[in-house]
Amino acid sequence: MTDPGPKRTYVEEANVETQVFDWGKLSWLSEPRVTAAEKFSAGIVVLEAGKGHTRHNHPGCEEILYVLSGEGRQVVEVEGQEREKVIGPGVLVHIPPDCYHSTVNLGDEPMRILAVYAPPGPEAELRQMDGIVIEPAKNP
Repeated sequence: MTDPGPKRTYVEEANVETQVFDWGKLSWLSEPRVTAAEKFSAGIVVLEAGKGHTRHNHPGCEEILYVLSGEGRQVVEVEGQEREKVIGPGVLVHIPPDCYHSTVNLGDEPMRILAVYAPPGPEAELRQMDGIVIEPAKNP
């Protein structure tokens, strides 16, 4: 995404780039380079039917997932114990810093999730991953 000039206050998915992976896509609606947010980043995650992201963690970063639509299996490892739950619309998942976690879409339709990182940073690291495709904003 090219710098849109003054940082945005109102942001839609069409205003930002989309990070595309083999399991789905991410559109970061708030991150330092979009809104100048300093304490968090937030974006929409879309997991394709039957797909998800594998077990991973974000060192030093807390995460919140809020399910907007669809149903999935969430695993969060807290204090060495895996906690697994089927999640759907209206469920919030808190992932403490450094905790391993994974999400898999169990449905036949895309699963939409609002993801928040605090502090920001993992969204920028994702841009550097092998196999990522960056789609430019449709309406910058």
